[in-house]
Amino acid sequence: MQTNFLVIGSGISGLNFALHAANKGHVTIVTKKKIAETNTNKAQGGIAAVIDKEDSFKKHIEDTLKAGSYHNDKKAVEFMIKKGPEAITRLIELGVEFEKEQGKLKLTREGGHKSKRIAYVGDFTGQEIESILVKRVRQHPNIDIFENTFAADLIVENKKVHGAKIILKNHRIDYIFADAVIIATGGIGQVYKFTTNPSIATGDGIAMAHRAGAVVKDMEFIQFHPTAFAKSASPKFLLSEALRGEGANLLNSKGEKFINELSPRDIVARAIYKELENGQVYLKFPKQNLSLKNRFPKIYSKLKKYGLDLSKDKIPVTPVAHYLCGGIKTDLHGRTNLKNLYAFGETTCTGVHGANRLASNSLLEAVVFSNQVVKDVKPSKKLKIFSIKHEHLTNSPELSRKSKILRKQIQETMWQNCGIIRSTRKLSEGLKKLKKIQTKLASLNGKVLNRDLIETKNLLETAILIVKAAMKRKTSLGCHFME
Repeated sequence: MQTNFLVIGSGISGLNFALHAANKGHVTIVTKKKIAETNTNKAQGGIAAVIDKEDSFKKHIEDTLKAGSYHNDKKAVEFMIKKGPEAITRLIELGVEFEKEQGKLKLTREGGHKSKRIAYVGDFTGQEIESILVKRVRQHPNIDIFENTFAADLIVENKKVHGAKIILKNHRIDYIFADAVIIATGGIGQVYKFTTNPSIATGDGIAMAHRAGAVVKDMEFIQFHPTAFAKSASPKFLLSEALRGEGANLLNSKGEKFINELSPRDIVARAIYKELENGQVYLKFPKQNLSLKNRFPKIYSKLKKYGLDLSKDKIPVTPVAHYLCGGIKTDLHGRTNLKNLYAFGETTCTGVHGANRLASNSLLEAVVFSNQVVKDVKPSKKLKIFSIKHEHLTNSPELSRKSKILRKQIQETMWQNCGIIRSTRKLSEGLKKLKKIQTKLASLNGKVLNRDLIETKNLLETAILIVKAAMKRKTSLGCHFME
């Protein structure tokens, strides 16, 4: 197959890029599951931008740098924040209906922000943005979408990317050649036993790019969200930080407050993690608040299924793996060190998050950078096509079963050895365990390819990158906390 722009992933950044690029050439989107099954779709809080007259770029920049422990690339932070209002306008033009009050955007506040600057849609902002983008992409005549299609590897020659090897839903292997390949595969949450990320978030884009020779950076900085619903299954149901922004308290097993609820996420996550050693931690509003049903409809109805009332009950919470601050290193236009390879969204390290992400800057980053990258890519008149020997793919249930067993071992190892609180000893032990799993995975490989096997290998490759990065950073910084 041939296309001008191959987009791998279908979250906010991939779809936003596709809509821009479709005005320049033909776009092909490949996505592992359904088009809307993404981290974007799970984002509850909102998108941060300087909109209020009382706010300023300077304040938002300072809040971002402070949350990131000043490990951020200041130039990238300034670039993103100054383009924030433009990003909000872009989404409104596409059809996103943010909450309004008397004709003005209604703004809320989350941890680490000194001002109210988060535009939102109830407690399902990501879902609203995703649904609008999906609608626009499906309507565009210049965009093809391949759902249930797995990108297995990049086609590379002399540090130049020419396309990707894909596995179609009928288990057939094919090849797509493109002028530019865009990795927008989202997060790595499934590396951990407990996460808010959907099952697709297995670090495929980072592993694929790394194998091809792309530079990855800041992989040790994994943000653990302080408040997921403790009783829900994996992936854990997220309880938005906006709940605390609207006044909810964190209480220990004795019913006492033990932390400033609006501290940056890493501080709150560690405080809860330690408090859980003495008993369950709860989220609770100080007095009955009946308006919460309208403000947080999705969260309210989800908790109702468990017999809990958000407006008056104590809700049990636990920290979980949530967001990767590092990833494939890119410049301000999404360029990697490999020619024709671009990346953006959570899979990248643009430098804006530093050592810890400021709440609601992720959707902003995804829109701002995918708005820019399209300015740099140009369709060519003739693609370079390779003659490639076709490989055989097997849909082996036994190979899939064994791969999934090893996947659970990876997740358990990462949670225990490279989680919220780390140590040199734990990290060293974790790497040894991962190397043993690597040997077992290699013995399964044989002469056949299997999708579950490839995905587990990606998960393992990503896990090793995280542990090695964490081992290099001997002292605590941001969400990388060393005992």
